[in-house]
Amino acid sequence: MRDRRIFQEAYFVNDVEASARRWADELGAGPFFLVREQGTDFFSYRGTPTEARVSYAFGYLGDMMIQLIEQHDDLASIYRDMFAPGEEGFHHIGYLVSDFAAERERLLGLGYELATELAVDGVNAAYFDTRSLNGVFTEIHGDPPHMLGLFEVWRRLHQLRREELPPVMNIADMPLYQMAEPVPLRSGETAVEASRSYSIF
Repeated sequence: MRDRRIFQEAYFVNDVEASARRWADELGAGPFFLVREQGTDFFSYRGTPTEARVSYAFGYLGDMMIQLIEQHDDLASIYRDMFAPGEEGFHHIGYLVSDFAAERERLLGLGYELATELAVDGVNAAYFDTRSLNGVFTEIHGDPPHMLGLFEVWRRLHQLRREELPPVMNIADMPLYQMAEPVPLRSGETAVEASRSYSIF
């Protein structure tokens, strides 16, 4: 794997919703989609099952995904590894991988500690402590089609910037494509006849 382009920048914040509104209002990012206290199918923090209560907001600024993160407790976590309660800042970068296991082994072989690994919604993610390299953590994130499709919806909504959309919303309220009713057939025509009458061939 040679393509490790960064697709995400993530920031730790004190109030995920308020921060998302500021990013939208002051930088033109978003819309942002809130995921409050997301659970996981598997979670580890430095080899233990410790899982902090965390909420996220996801949106785009240009072609870069922006993730905002708020921790609701003081449990040990990759976020508390960098920020004490009340502190905020740039936390990690992320890139997509097709062979998650191989990239995980590559980073372990380079000597980076696997700080957190998780699985949720049919996708793997892992966070390596790469502060000696880049000052922050590095996330590897699987790229199954359903996740790539979701990311593209967020990016497309950012590009369109529809005025009726709020700058921040719960992910359950994300607007989805609405099927339009087909133009009715002309009276007495079959579908095959109608398609032939509109054909340019």
